[in-house]
Amino acid sequence: MAVKKIVTYPAEILEKQCEPVTVFDKKLSKLLNNMYDTMIEYDGVGLAAPQIGVNKQIAIVDIDDETGPIELINPEIMETSGEQSGPEGCLSFPGLYGEVTRPYFVKVKAQDRKGKSFIIEAEDFLARAIQHEIDHLHGVLFISKITRYLEEDELEGLEVE
Repeated sequence: MAVKKIVTYPAEILEKQCEPVTVFDKKLSKLLNNMYDTMIEYDGVGLAAPQIGVNKQIAIVDIDDETGPIELINPEIMETSGEQSGPEGCLSFPGLYGEVTRPYFVKVKAQDRKGKSFIIEAEDFLARAIQHEIDHLHGVLFISKITRYLEEDELEGLEVE
């Protein structure tokens, strides 16, 4: 596996609509493994393909709970409900944090690395992380949703996307 370089803002790829994945092969599996290693190396809870320079609808999320790593290929949000606000950061915006409001619950249809479709439902922090990564695949950056910027000392003891 390999740790990739994180693409940082204002790189153009971060604001582009990503292409759907149509080929599910060893190359895709290798990319997913590299994305996971990269996310762990940079201490993230999620990573989208454009963040390593790949214009494909691929994201991974791992909030370090019993759910484990979640691979989302060609994800579509089917349903959301409720509301939550909390701190978010992004590996593509080192040192920048803000308060973001998102739905509390999300239901997503996606494909796994073999192309098999599945549905995942998530609440709270996991829902926030999944929505943050899916936004990346549509060129939507969390800075467009920040209601208030946060200083690093305000983040002590908080879960940050």
